[in-house]
Amino acid sequence: MRGTMSRIRNTVLAAMSLSAMTLAVCAAPANAAPKVPPKKLSFHVLYNFTGNGTGAVPFAGVIRDASGNLYGTTTTGGTTGVGIVFKLASDGTETVLHTFTDGSDGGIPLAGLVEDAKGNLYGTTYSGGDPTCNCGVVFEVNAAGEESVLHTFKGGDDGATPYDGLILDKHGNLYGTTTEGGGACNCGMAFELTPKGKLSVLHAFAGGTDGSFPSAGLFLEKGNLYGASYQGGGACNCGTIFKIDSTGNESILYVFTGNGSDGAYPQASLIADKQGNFYGTTKFGGTANGGTVYKLAPDNTETILHSFTGGSDGASAYAGLVADKKGNLYGTTLGGGAADVGVVFKLTPQGAESVLYSFKDTKDGANPYGGVILDKKDDLYGTASAGGLNGYGTVFEIR
Repeated sequence: MRGTMSRIRNTVLAAMSLSAMTLAVCAAPANAAPKVPPKKLSFHVLYNFTGNGTGAVPFAGVIRDASGNLYGTTTTGGTTGVGIVFKLASDGTETVLHTFTDGSDGGIPLAGLVEDAKGNLYGTTYSGGDPTCNCGVVFEVNAAGEESVLHTFKGGDDGATPYDGLILDKHGNLYGTTTEGGGACNCGMAFELTPKGKLSVLHAFAGGTDGSFPSAGLFLEKGNLYGASYQGGGACNCGTIFKIDSTGNESILYVFTGNGSDGAYPQASLIADKQGNFYGTTKFGGTANGGTVYKLAPDNTETILHSFTGGSDGASAYAGLVADKKGNLYGTTLGGGAADVGVVFKLTPQGAESVLYSFKDTKDGANPYGGVILDKKDDLYGTASAGGLNGYGTVFEIR
């Protein structure tokens, strides 16, 4: 996996050329054009990253506070070139809350942030931390912009290289995954981190049918954790959906087959509805191998809601989804669309897709790795990892 995940690091540093790299598999003929959304939408670039001290190449999406401020991370940029934590005010003013050094404070934050009731921000870095391992950290940035390292990964049983973000329960416990470490397989693990900084390994992935390399975050419901592993599961090695119960026992809910009617390589976290259905995306698979949006029912029956074709409807669904009150799903793709650099899409509960926005690269952004969030008015906010006026990515809004 070290070789696999080292390619991720190289991908970060070469993010502006992602469309050619990730979408070569999607050269199938496009289906009929997606439906035109009924509302007239407006797209706005809220911020263009400059590639210097203000950050560059945001891989994750943003979060929003009650005052309308947005918070996020960039994987590169900052004064040391290994990423920042930023705040973007509603008037478009950016404040750098922390600049990573790739030392003990961490470096290359691939994941986004989670906020507690006091305004403290929590996240992970893919590298930095222990100088002999360079395996990443869990960090906190308080309301004053001061960073504290809550845990330094050391590899082996302790885990290494967290790829996605954290979730926070009502007691202040943090939950996440690492893509490596955890046991003899070095296939990653799921962990809990208490407010006092005690880390517990909830499950060490063993590869094979157990799943391996969980690069998605976790979903917490009734004391159980749910997530996806990027590989493992079956003969295809195309990933799984798993459950870890309150006692730490893992069960596999679904194994991706990678055939034309199924997805492959889930990279994103899950969301759930009130009926207990899970929703997520796969990076590849589907009828044109351009990725899918899927639904997993409580009886573990999977339904593909949409297979991306690589045409106007998008290609390679990398990020997770959000849902509105009517059950419509919203997300992004890395490629496809008018300029083959990604789209923002809406999917009805019945699976009808509308492209809300198709990126054009130079002015508005390209290759949105991160997903989108919804505010109370159903306005959308997100990031593009490349493009924009300076070529280093953007923060955008769709009203």
